[in-house]
Amino acid sequence: MDTKLIVSASPHLRSEETTTGLMANVIVALTPCVVASAIIFGLRALLVTAVSVVACVAFEWLYCKLMKRANPISDLSAVVTGIILAMNVPVGMPIGELLIGDFVAIIVVKQLFGGIGMNFANPALVGRIVLFVSFAGAMNNWVFPDAAVDQLSSATPLAVADPNKLSLLDLFMGVHGGVLGETCALAIVLGLIYLVVTKTISIAIPAAYVGSMFVFYLIATHSVHAALVAVLSGGLLFGAVFMATDYVTSPFTLKGKLIYGVALGVITFAIRYWGSYTEGVSFALLFMNLWVPYINDLTRQTPYGYLKPAKKEAAGK
Repeated sequence: MDTKLIVSASPHLRSEETTTGLMANVIVALTPCVVASAIIFGLRALLVTAVSVVACVAFEWLYCKLMKRANPISDLSAVVTGIILAMNVPVGMPIGELLIGDFVAIIVVKQLFGGIGMNFANPALVGRIVLFVSFAGAMNNWVFPDAAVDQLSSATPLAVADPNKLSLLDLFMGVHGGVLGETCALAIVLGLIYLVVTKTISIAIPAAYVGSMFVFYLIATHSVHAALVAVLSGGLLFGAVFMATDYVTSPFTLKGKLIYGVALGVITFAIRYWGSYTEGVSFALLFMNLWVPYINDLTRQTPYGYLKPAKKEAAGK
C-alpha cells in the first residue's frame, strides 16, 4: 500500500498563546503599580490612568474606522499602552497634555507604521519622551507623599547630592516623589514575578539591565548603598520590566536579550553619571530600540542540523 508523507507548512512549532492573552498578563502585572500609585499619590492617579487608557483605545478605534481597517482593540495592546504611558507621568499631569502623548503613542508611532508588530519603538516610550520634551514643566512637577523623608522634599532621589542619606526601605516602598509607576519598587517586583512565572517575558533583559547598572555604579562609587539607590531610583526598574521587554522592540534570542540589556545599562549609566540629565532610561530605551534589528541579525540562531558549506579548493588543485 502506497503511503504519502505530508509535511505541514511552517511554522512547525505552535503555541496556544494569543496576543490578547499576553496583553492581559501584562495588565495584571501592571495592576500592583496602579494600586500603589493610588495609595501613594491619591485617587487622581486612577483618573490619569483611566483617561490614558480610554484615550488610547478611542484613538485606535477611530483611526482604524477612518482608514477602514479591521479594528484591533480587542487585543488589549492599546490598553497596555495607555496604562504604561500613565505610569510614566506625574499625578498632576494636565489631562489635555496627556492626551497628546496618547495620540502620539497610538497614531504616530503605532498605527502610521502599520499597527501592532510594525512599530519601530515602544509607543508609550515615544509618547513619554514627546511629553517630556514638549511639557517639561508638567513632567517635572513632582508631587510628594506626606510620609516622604525630609531630604526628598525638594528633589527626586536621583537629584539628591548624597545618596547615602536615602533610606533603601523608603525607596523600595515608594515613599518619595516621581512619576506614578516608578516610585514603588515592591509593586514593580511583584509585576516582574508574575510576568516571569506566567512566561510572558524572559528574565534576561531586566536582569542584564538592572544588574549591569548595579555593577557600573558599584565600580564608580565603591558603595553598595549608592549602587542600590541608583537601581531603586528613577524609572530604571519600571523601564526594565515593562518597557525594555516589549516583544516588538526587543531582541528574539537569549544572547541578543543579554546584549540588549547590558547596552541599556551602559547608556543609562553614562547619561546619569556623566550627563547633565539625571534620568536617562527613556532615551537609552529609544536608542536601543533602533538597534534591535541589527542585534537580531548578529545573534541569529543556527538552524538545527545546519552544516557549513565546504570551502572551495584552491584554484589550480
